[in-house]
Amino acid sequence: MNASKFVQLKHGKDAPVKRFHPWVFSGAIVKQSPNLQDGDWVNVYSSREEFLGTGHFHHGSIAVKIISFQEITSKATFWENRIQNAWDLRSLLPLKDTNAFRLIHGEGDGCPGLIMDLYKDVLVFQAHTIGMHRDRDEIVEAVKNVLGKKIKAIYDKSRETLPTEYAQSCTNAFVFGEVKVPYTVKENGISFSINWITGQKTGFFIDQRENRALLAQYAKGKSVLNTFCYSGGFSLYALKAGASSVISLDASAKAIDLVNANIDLNKMQALNHQAIVGETLPYLKANEDEFDIIVLDPPAFAKSMNAKHKALQGYQKINELALRKIKKNGLLFTYSCSQVITRDLFYNMLVAAGIAVGREIQVIHQMTQSPDHPINLFHPESNYLKGFVLKVL
Repeated sequence: MNASKFVQLKHGKDAPVKRFHPWVFSGAIVKQSPNLQDGDWVNVYSSREEFLGTGHFHHGSIAVKIISFQEITSKATFWENRIQNAWDLRSLLPLKDTNAFRLIHGEGDGCPGLIMDLYKDVLVFQAHTIGMHRDRDEIVEAVKNVLGKKIKAIYDKSRETLPTEYAQSCTNAFVFGEVKVPYTVKENGISFSINWITGQKTGFFIDQRENRALLAQYAKGKSVLNTFCYSGGFSLYALKAGASSVISLDASAKAIDLVNANIDLNKMQALNHQAIVGETLPYLKANEDEFDIIVLDPPAFAKSMNAKHKALQGYQKINELALRKIKKNGLLFTYSCSQVITRDLFYNMLVAAGIAVGREIQVIHQMTQSPDHPINLFHPESNYLKGFVLKVL
């Protein structure tokens, strides 16, 4: 398959692509095929008409997301190779007593605009670009060919993540097989109830697996406050590790129902756990209690560059409040999943929060996403999850 449609880059604007960065910005294009539609496959050429790559075209700031830097002769073979490479990587990972993981992580797996999460034997497909959604059926066939009987069903949950106008013609539904939800999976021996139909994202936040396990190493005998808790991942790890008390806090009543369902699933009803519906900021302001460990894992405060400054102010406010509520020698596990907030920006924000609080603070861990969310070496933006464990004196 050789895409007959093309874009050609301006002189001097091809350097990032030659360094294997997979994004082509609209301002770099000097010439393109007429009547290009969102999701069309296009070849990318330099000003000297050298072939640079093949990808999906979209009208917008990022005009092409490159899927291959080599010419593609067969889409079917290409997708099978991509899925096989992704499966081979996951097979290498030490996922002990775990059957929920990310199979395709966008640019990290050479598939910009595509997320696929595996829950035991059900794959949740989520396209973030029209191009990936238009290729869905070919990708599904490739998955079936590579994974075979390991997969019982594939559910397409793309409607929420696609551009609004295109999404109106899309329906979230099974595109292969069918199973009933909720579905129980295991992560490091802890059971979680997953509902990809009604849950956030694909149903679970798999990217924090390693960081939840890290929290467990410190939780024994400690009082823990888990804010923005969603389905209670950090809470369950802390309880299993022997925390003296755990409070799970989330603004969503649905999320708190999920926490309680997971507590029941793991037979932890007798442990000292409290699930509260509430906003983190007012809770931290009003609550007099101090905690040995606080977890701050908010949703993305900034989804665009324009929101960056406001997001940093928001992060600083909640981190300041949390730092004030940590007992002497306690720990703050703090995260940002905003792609536009770099690790340096997040670190500098924590410095400002620490200065405002006036306590001695040490960084004892720096964290990122789980390894089934690989980072493309040439695409630093795929390193989106930043985390620090701070010891507060």
